[in-house]
Parts: sequence; structure tokens; C-alpha cells
Amino acid sequence: MKFRPLDSVVLKHDHEAYGLRTGDLGAVVEVYEPDGLEVEFVSASGRTEALVTLTIGDVRSVGDHDLISVRTFSKQSA
Repeated sequence: MKFRPLDSVVLKHDHEAYGLRTGDLGAVVEVYEPDGLEVEFVSASGRTEALVTLTIGDVRSVGDHDLISVRTFSKQSA
């Protein structure tokens, strides 16, 4: 899958060090060849909670049957 900046993506695995969970919705902010992505995860109010470098294997495209939900963000200590 080829991602572009501003694409919405869904996290496929928990990333506890960043407080991120499977299913969290993010936005691609930068693409690094051959398979790197900088992804921003924001709170419902629009505040950046995590800016993480991931691989294309860590995320998937948003699907037509995906629902958006809200949870309380709790960043874990590294």
C-alpha cells in the first residue's frame, strides 16, 4: 500500500510506550522511502498526543466499515 501525506490510517498494533492502542486513528504527516511513515495521533479536541515514526506494516488504510470512537488517552512512562 502506498500512503501519502494527510492520509488517515489505523494502527494495527498497540504501542504502549506512546499510549497508543490497536485501532487508533492517525494521519500521515511524512513518508520516508522505502517503508517509513511519520504519523500524528491527536485528541478529539485536536491536540497532538503522539508523533511516531512507523512502518507501513504498522498501519492500514481506513475502511468503509470502520467506526470512530473516543477513549481517554493515557500515555505510559517509557
